Amino acid sequence: MRIAIAGATGTIGRHVHAVAAARGHDVVSISRAAGHDLTRDDLVEALTGVDGVIDVVSISTLSRGRATSFFETTSRRIQRDGTAAGVRHLVALSIVGIDGVDSGYYGAKLAHERQVTSGDLPFTLLRASQFHEFAEQTVSQGRLGPLAIVPRALLRPVAAREVAEHLVDLAEGAPRGRVDDLVGPRDERLIDMVRALLAHDGRSLPTWEVRLPGAMGAAMASGRLRGNTDARRGTLSYADWLRQRDSRA
Repeated sequence: MRIAIAGATGTIGRHVHAVAAARGHDVVSISRAAGHDLTRDDLVEALTGVDGVIDVVSISTLSRGRATSFFETTSRRIQRDGTAAGVRHLVALSIVGIDGVDSGYYGAKLAHERQVTSGDLPFTLLRASQFHEFAEQTVSQGRLGPLAIVPRALLRPVAAREVAEHLVDLAEGAPRGRVDDLVGPRDERLIDMVRALLAHDGRSLPTWEVRLPGAMGAAMASGRLRGNTDARRGTLSYADWLRQRDSRA
């Protein structure tokens, strides 16, 4: 089948692309690297002949306003142009545990979900927990002089590759609406993940755990982002993923 990936070069998108291509699907990359700006460009031509779209677009910001504008704009464009092109299935990715957290990035993802569920395209919506890669992103984005500032967060992280495999599974089937969440196999603290990453890489960088302000910070610290006990479980732990990381580079 012909599958378009919106956000094909991002942390999760590159895995989705690799999984779909390995299964023999005809993959269409929708990303700036492929010459598409989802906030401005007409996508009808790119989506013509596409059976399903996997939406894994993202933006690096904690600003609720900026992120909401981005997700609403890109989702409306996928809905509008996908409908015009005859797309039959939209698969979208969101985050576990964000109900009621109408703040920061999580509030923007709730707005994204509303666009997906209220649009014309038949959809499947998957919520997943934070990826194992979140530790490296935290180090990159949280540097403050000689320190790495780490948000207080209780997580059940999952391998991005496993999320990608499940997204392609869903795209290969019929639209199902909201499906069971996908989380990792073990509970982790983000600060421990960051320290394990630094030790693995031989980097000497002091870390300082802080609780982020507001509803988003409270959600991260509360453990609600671990998902429910009835969520689907991934199999690759963070420790095993870290040991395999060098061979995947």
